[in-house]
Amino acid sequence: MIAFVGSVFSPYYARARRQAGADGADPCAHVAFNVSLYEPDGRWWTMTERGAAALRRSATELRIGPSAVRWDGTALVFDLDEWTVPWPRRVRGRLRVRPLALQPVDYALDARGRHRWWPMAPTAEIQVDLQQPALRWRGRAYLDGNRGSEPLEDAFSSWHWARAHLDGDRAMVVYDAQRRDGSPGGLSLRFHVDRAPEAVTAPASCRLSDGSWHLVRASRNDRGEPMRQIQAFEDGPFYTRALLAGRWHGEPLLAVQESLDLDRFVRPWVQGLLPFRMPRRA
Repeated sequence: MIAFVGSVFSPYYARARRQAGADGADPCAHVAFNVSLYEPDGRWWTMTERGAAALRRSATELRIGPSAVRWDGTALVFDLDEWTVPWPRRVRGRLRVRPLALQPVDYALDARGRHRWWPMAPTAEIQVDLQQPALRWRGRAYLDGNRGSEPLEDAFSSWHWARAHLDGDRAMVVYDAQRRDGSPGGLSLRFHVDRAPEAVTAPASCRLSDGSWHLVRASRNDRGEPMRQIQAFEDGPFYTRALLAGRWHGEPLLAVQESLDLDRFVRPWVQGLLPFRMPRRA
């Protein structure tokens, strides 16, 4: 579940930035809720982009078209009413994400500090209550946010990211960003519910098998041994997401891993494919 204000992967926003030139394009004119659901029998994907008239914001609520997220004092409550693409199926219902602890620190991903990552609740609980599809469950969750003052592709050529829950309501995140300026761009952090995050030595780098689009994927694992893929969630021409099994600092774990190739993302043929996954409504 991702809420976008200024959708970083939007072909419409990219075109608007090119047309606006130095004046820039309005990020509020390119907003969307992205919902991804993975079931044994299929996948559900929504990412309908909308314009500024569909956006409403306050200190406690973000509303985009028929969907919204609000803070009720203890949890983020998502009320969803979206349609999947390319085959239209409705996604409707409620999610509650309750942080076990909120941490106030954000991190610069680039050398100039134009891209910031805030892991606001690395450990959280989620309650899913959807009417369409009929899904109800509880489990662990993770909540973060990214913001930037320039397109991602201006600062990075690619990145690899992975997050895992650890025993004792702990979590760990490893970030490997390939910066355009050649400076090192890596983070390896362990999070706790009762104290500040700690920087830890990153496990050894390991190469993962390429996806069906031959996208280079990498992660981290003890001794650099390949992680075992449990399930492929997304396998696209510039982005992949998967569930992996491995070991970090001696702890066996399951990690959600993502790889992003921004050189591939900006190619015209990829930009031409994007509207099939993210249609736009005024």
